[in-house]
Amino acid sequence: MTTVAIATLGCKVNQFESEALMSALEQRGYSLVPFGERADITIINTCAVTHRADFESRQMVRRAHRSNPKSLIIITGCYSHVEPKTMARIEGVQYVLGNKEKIHIPDLLPLMQKGELPQIQVSDIQEEKVFSDFPLPSFHRHTRAFLKIEDGCDAHCTYCIVPHARGRGRSFAPDKVLEHLKVLKERGFKEVVLTGIHIGSYGLDLSPPFSLEELLRRIEEEDTPHRIRLSSIEPLDFSANLISFLSQSAKICPHLHIPLQSGDDEILQRMNRYYDRPFLFNLIHELHQRIPELSIGADVIVGFPGETEENFKRTYDLIESLSLSYLHIFPFSKRKGTPASQFSQQVGEGEIKKRAELMRQLGKKKRQTFYGQFLYKELKVLVEDRREKETGRWKGLSRNYIPVLLTHDGESQRNPDWINQEWTVRVTGLEENGVTGEVVER
Repeated sequence: MTTVAIATLGCKVNQFESEALMSALEQRGYSLVPFGERADITIINTCAVTHRADFESRQMVRRAHRSNPKSLIIITGCYSHVEPKTMARIEGVQYVLGNKEKIHIPDLLPLMQKGELPQIQVSDIQEEKVFSDFPLPSFHRHTRAFLKIEDGCDAHCTYCIVPHARGRGRSFAPDKVLEHLKVLKERGFKEVVLTGIHIGSYGLDLSPPFSLEELLRRIEEEDTPHRIRLSSIEPLDFSANLISFLSQSAKICPHLHIPLQSGDDEILQRMNRYYDRPFLFNLIHELHQRIPELSIGADVIVGFPGETEENFKRTYDLIESLSLSYLHIFPFSKRKGTPASQFSQQVGEGEIKKRAELMRQLGKKKRQTFYGQFLYKELKVLVEDRREKETGRWKGLSRNYIPVLLTHDGESQRNPDWINQEWTVRVTGLEENGVTGEVVER
């Protein structure tokens, strides 16, 4: 059998698409092997959100070629889409495909194996107006499933390359979303993460328009998995109706990830983020008031062009004042083709690193404070098919996104029904990146 290895960098959208490719290739008779093992074909699904992601994408390609010089290497994803010639020049790369072409890899492979296609196949993603329906992955290597419900973005923040790589916002039809969710439930998945590039804009491109809140209401009412998680929602996408629904939902997990990006009005304006400090403060406060045990994570960019010490301190002070559970910190990264790459007053690399570290330390404090709120309390935890290497303890995830290590209790640990079940767990201790707990009941 022809063997294929797939490596994925970046977001949950990329992860979903790689899983879809794996399933489609298996259905065509290819044999999947872990990345790094000998493979006839190697596919690398790249990311371009930062310079670091670019570097890791290039390194992944070089590593694949070194360890597997005879493998047919195919590069796809966002970095391939925005810098196809750069990728094509790397030793060992035979084909570079854009995001539009990614879905067709299983059909194109026979031609690529014969060398009958152009090396670079990257079309204009801005011309795409309809959501590409990837085949539903099997996710047989996972306890939780992802479902891409939206692609592309129309926001055009001044620092972001993603619209250049993903195109305009495009939504998966509501009936198809529900159909896929029902299939995933039939396959035994207890939790599904709804993902996209800008899921808060879901349905604006449909005719007639159909909002994210309307989609979630249908998911709530129909026969779908009982744990639904949202990947990321922009601050301005929280309508009053959406907040009201989230406060009453039995299925949507009390966990939100919100890209705040900055807490300084001047920097927010330069970023093309159309909100201010009071808006962010009031939004986070309202969400916590309305949704019990809510976990809110946030993205923050430090070192944006023109960010002075005073601007940074305003952001730091706002983040410190908010009830956030964790932070994802992004040092500003120039993206060729974005307005911010041409802005004056670029912040020095050393200063960016210093600010990023200060914000990361704040994030650690936020995480520990949040975990501490649940010590000796009970959480609903979905046990994953993963164990901690050092101790053999099972890993699980609470509805509000707290990683849980489960203490041994003899017979239940050996029972195969232990995995992929939701248990009531009493938190018994705190760790740096999660909590420990003991099962109270199933």
